[in-house]
Amino acid sequence: MGITLRQLEAFVAVAREGNVTRAADTLRLSQSAVSMSLAELERQLGERLFDRRGKRLVMNDQGRVLIPKAADVLFRVREIDALFSGPEQQLAGLLRVGASSTIGNYLMPRILGAFTSTHPRARLSLDVGNTEQIVQELLRFTIDIGFIEGFCHRPDIETIPWRQDRLAIHAGAEHPLARKRNIDIHDLMQARWILREQGSGTREVFENALAGKMDGIRVYLELGNTEAIKEAVEAGLGISCLSLLATRRARQSGALVALKTPFLDLRRNFYLLLHGEKYRSRLLRRFITFCQDYPANGDDSADSATG
Repeated sequence: MGITLRQLEAFVAVAREGNVTRAADTLRLSQSAVSMSLAELERQLGERLFDRRGKRLVMNDQGRVLIPKAADVLFRVREIDALFSGPEQQLAGLLRVGASSTIGNYLMPRILGAFTSTHPRARLSLDVGNTEQIVQELLRFTIDIGFIEGFCHRPDIETIPWRQDRLAIHAGAEHPLARKRNIDIHDLMQARWILREQGSGTREVFENALAGKMDGIRVYLELGNTEAIKEAVEAGLGISCLSLLATRRARQSGALVALKTPFLDLRRNFYLLLHGEKYRSRLLRRFITFCQDYPANGDDSADSATG
């Protein structure tokens, strides 16, 4: 058997992109070269690695067995190449980071900026989605490391508590609840709610906090973007449960008010995720340590207004 790095690169790229055309663009090869490499790999293995669904290629069971091992080989080769292409202490290579929306939009950009300032030869990409999307990307090896604000229940993913965050119920400055001193469950049940979509970590934590306390709430809008929810709440369309990390500036300006709801436990953890079969390259190990040591600087601290 004479499996080549080119064949493994083609396989991993197609697995990540789900399409030969996009895989070819990623590898800067022709579509025919990628197709031939993939076909030759399948011929040598004597197994199909993908199910063909129209123009999409979806990994089958054999492909899912191979993907962590193929990605492992490619990472080790790139690590060897980086080791001998410059000073040993300078980390080099590409690291694909995935983060759910609150972390990805309000925290991770600062961390990535600080890391690349320390390691200028490292290249990092950031993919932002909801918690379920980040978990699925990690399972497909589309990303190397994930950060989520919800829960991960997959046994093949290592889930590491990373740092704490606080959510709070928010209202626009002109909303009646923003001026009410004592808020109770009845007030929340009567209000119109604007929530994140199902699959969002914020939504899951919020629903867990309500369990056993409220029979139901009036969901007026479901939006897949925290910024859109903030705009809707500021406009007085309803109230929402949002991270204090995401609303700091709006609260400081007075556009949003964090309501006092001591009867709801809205604390949560942020988690760092790694696939159990993922090769931990030197760059990845250094990035994990950097993230674990990165100071909070009050980013995820609770506001005294939440009570």
